[in-house]
Amino acid sequence: MNRLQQGDVVLFQGDSITDCGRDRNFSGSLGNGYPLLIDSLFGMKFPELNVTFLNRGISGNRVVDLNNRWQEDCLDLKPDWVSIYIGINDTWRRYDSGDPTSTEDYKAGYRKLIERTREALDAKLILVEPFVLPHPEDRRAWREDLDPKITAVRELAVEYGALLVPLDGLFAAASVRREAAFWAPDGVHPSPAGHGLIAKAWLETMGVSLG
Repeated sequence: MNRLQQGDVVLFQGDSITDCGRDRNFSGSLGNGYPLLIDSLFGMKFPELNVTFLNRGISGNRVVDLNNRWQEDCLDLKPDWVSIYIGINDTWRRYDSGDPTSTEDYKAGYRKLIERTREALDAKLILVEPFVLPHPEDRRAWREDLDPKITAVRELAVEYGALLVPLDGLFAAASVRREAAFWAPDGVHPSPAGHGLIAKAWLETMGVSLG
């Protein structure tokens, strides 16, 4: 059953995977990735519900960056649903910049986002797992850092009664059907098919069938 109701406002928050080239000069820009696909597919199926989708993802962000801009880019927008997809840069910066984020700090920062949202808004939460695929080969080493963060997202979803989009397992399963690079050429940023996978999983989590 579709969970979105008449006139709902849905906010997508995250990093480059959510950002995906959105126009900063246009508040309604959704970029070229999964938020646009979700808007397209949902609007096609339920045009009468007049649901508004907003995108405030910013490339390169980590949990700490979301906290720094949460008032302006989330709470002030007063969404009915907040979709949070953050974490891969909290892992990536350990390997490319020597600037790690511990799982404890990641979970504490994520919890702060949730608590601030619950205190200020009567909004429902959708937590999206970060993922990484083993392409190029060096991405395999990232599992040591990312896996505990994925577990933290799952634990927070249970603790706060949030919906969970289980992307890591879905991308791993998809990579059995076709090689990892097809879904994410650098193991992190989704291809068009990868964004399609995210959009489908998100909508199904929200009770929207594309069948």
